[in-house]
Amino acid sequence: MTAPAITVPKSPKEKTGGLTYFPRMLDKIRLQAAGKLGAGYQENYGKGVDGWCTDFLRVSHAELEKRVAEGGTDEEIFEWCQTHGRGLNRTDIFVWNQFVLKLGWNDVATRVLDRQKSEAGLSERVDILTLADFMDVDEGRGV
Repeated sequence: MTAPAITVPKSPKEKTGGLTYFPRMLDKIRLQAAGKLGAGYQENYGKGVDGWCTDFLRVSHAELEKRVAEGGTDEEIFEWCQTHGRGLNRTDIFVWNQFVLKLGWNDVATRVLDRQKSEAGLSERVDILTLADFMDVDEGRGV
């Protein structure tokens, strides 16, 4: 029997319902359930940006996993979050998007970004300014 192929989740820059990162988190949940989420994602699964996103939405990661397991599109699951967590308005979405797209640039996550770049042999890449940039480069999408 062949082991399942490990795949990478969607870009952190993708959006559902205007909310950046949300599709990536759902993709990670689906990949985890299918046994296809790589070992490098396990340490922060449901934590880190995933945890901040579920906290922002006011739903637990465990509840979100259950909802994703029921099936549905990213848009349907986003609507579920709006109903079972807190409804987001356009300002909420704007604030989240600015936060998540700049995470790692002169803030609490800068050390994490610097460490990840170093471990990946990308310390010289001055164009990788944020964690979202790093994820895209590290996962083969480039900046």
